[in-house]
Amino acid sequence: MKKPGEPLYPDDAIPEPEHKGRGALSNASSRYDDEKKIRTTDGWDIEDELPPLRTTLTRDATRTILARNTSPDVPFDRSINPYRGCEHGCIYCFARPTHAYLGLSPGLDFETRILFKPDAAKLLAAELAAPKYRPDVVAMGTNTDPYQPVERELKVTRSILKVLSEFNNPVGIVTKNHLVTRDIDILADMAGRNLSEVFLSITTLDKELARDMEPRASTPRRRLDAIKALADAGVPVGVMTAPMIPGLNDHEMEAILEAATEAGATRAGFTVLRLPLEIKDLFDEWLRANRPDRAERVLSLIRQMRGGALYQAEFGLRMKGEGPIAQLLSARFQAGVKRLGLNKIRYRLDTLRFAVPESARTALVDAKRDARQMKLL
Repeated sequence: MKKPGEPLYPDDAIPEPEHKGRGALSNASSRYDDEKKIRTTDGWDIEDELPPLRTTLTRDATRTILARNTSPDVPFDRSINPYRGCEHGCIYCFARPTHAYLGLSPGLDFETRILFKPDAAKLLAAELAAPKYRPDVVAMGTNTDPYQPVERELKVTRSILKVLSEFNNPVGIVTKNHLVTRDIDILADMAGRNLSEVFLSITTLDKELARDMEPRASTPRRRLDAIKALADAGVPVGVMTAPMIPGLNDHEMEAILEAATEAGATRAGFTVLRLPLEIKDLFDEWLRANRPDRAERVLSLIRQMRGGALYQAEFGLRMKGEGPIAQLLSARFQAGVKRLGLNKIRYRLDTLRFAVPESARTALVDAKRDARQMKLL
């Protein structure tokens, strides 16, 4: 990983060509790779424009679907990620480094090489039906967006919601995509049983900044429209003003809260920018290319709320930062929430309704019987 001030590319390398509609500008090797790949040229000048960098899909053959969490920074202990990687391409996405575990780049690979879990609903039903399972809120959208563009055709998230509804297990969703409104039929029905809540993440109201920073997420206007549609359908809905990036979008915090409240949001949250591992270089590279006039100031302000570094991994600090800038952001958020009457009601989703449907009990018994028979063969 390069040090601040070092060139982005070695002398014998050439930059990744620009790929329209993508967030990252490069595709550096995984940090776990023994060999590092660089782009070079053989001297031939080829002026033809490259074809679009298309998304590829790979089946994820995971055998479990519920991920457990022990972090004190988040208010849930279990989550579901229907996808690994995210086509939205948000340059600041804290999940980018997870692609390195797959031997892929946290750069362009993260947003173009997507793994999906076609058996998610079946796996979930089996886990919820297990005798040792204890019901609680399942979080979705904690790592990658459950409503990224490929969900329109694959419908993995929708299949998961159907199972959660059948079991009366509550769900909380965070997304940047208007596509969440497609599932209002399920979410509104669950909301009637106090089983669902949705947050729309809105980073900016500036359409141009959103296009550059979150190229394949819904526009800010569409996200506000989703808040209204969900609220009108009776689904408890909130807004996440996240991440706040000092010197880039933090001046919009109050305006985002106001627009979301007008659309029907009743709750709000925020976090500051997180730049763990490879994201530091990816964000630095993007910032200098897309907002060169602000790059040094933005990076300086980030360091001022990160103890002189670009990131702090410690619990309690990684989400909010420290120092005067972080404190001011928090104070502004609290003042805006109070002025707009947000967070007055904290929805306590119902876990007491949970029940295993008879069809799931039968399927679990059949699965155990089949497993025993396989052992005898």
